[in-house]
Amino acid sequence: MQELKCTAFMATPTYVLGMADTAKKMGIDPGKDLSIRRITCAGEPGASIPATKKRMEEAWACKVYDHIGATEIGAWSYECTSQPGGLHVNDAFFLVEIEDVETGQIIDGPGKNGKMLITAFDRIGKPCIRFDSKDVIRWADHTCECGRTFRMIDGGVIGRADDITKVKGVLLAPTAIEEVVRSFPELSDEYEVVVSKVGDVDDILLKVEMSSWHVEKKDIILARLQDQLRLRTNLGYRIEVRPHGSLPRYQVKAHRFKDLRKKEGSH
Repeated sequence: MQELKCTAFMATPTYVLGMADTAKKMGIDPGKDLSIRRITCAGEPGASIPATKKRMEEAWACKVYDHIGATEIGAWSYECTSQPGGLHVNDAFFLVEIEDVETGQIIDGPGKNGKMLITAFDRIGKPCIRFDSKDVIRWADHTCECGRTFRMIDGGVIGRADDITKVKGVLLAPTAIEEVVRSFPELSDEYEVVVSKVGDVDDILLKVEMSSWHVEKKDIILARLQDQLRLRTNLGYRIEVRPHGSLPRYQVKAHRFKDLRKKEGSH
């Protein structure tokens, strides 16, 4: 980046935050010492999660835009420069439908989450007709000030149908935990969630990293974190504080949510 004086790049949110951390360790401030003005993210929901987007934009001192695509179907959605809190569907090349995960009924109106089915109009060699992407999205109830008439999805991809799971009878989306954890500046970018069974009861362990200079306020921070998690997910958590740098670092796509119940049930 320094040699080429590049002004833009594209990566997963995990890689964007990881590169900023690596640059700081090298004595480079990404926001001041590099010339990046725009970042496009794909591969993970992070760029549409406000707390994660804020961390990336603050680290690099530039705008971050979300983009959604897949190898099988192509790039079907994008965030415009107006950043309206949602993404435009490229209706010129794709037909997007949202299906109720439980009933299979098509969801036409805004506000209800469902699984995306997509048909690509421009694929000839390998046509994708009502392709089940397993991405969970919902229609937006607003238009965009940019003037585009393409339909919009609210808040980007909310998660994946195979990631959203029932815990203690409550549907849990890992992206909701990410939004809460990364809204706390006292905590690092990394965290880990482990769902397991303790007897017949589901147990959620959340591992977070806290810098040493925040340890004095640890109890206050954790109490606020518990409150926000319960408010956003309607669930209680066991929280384990780890030293900064002790949790796994991922290069491209992260695997921060681990559901051990299926493995435990297979024995």
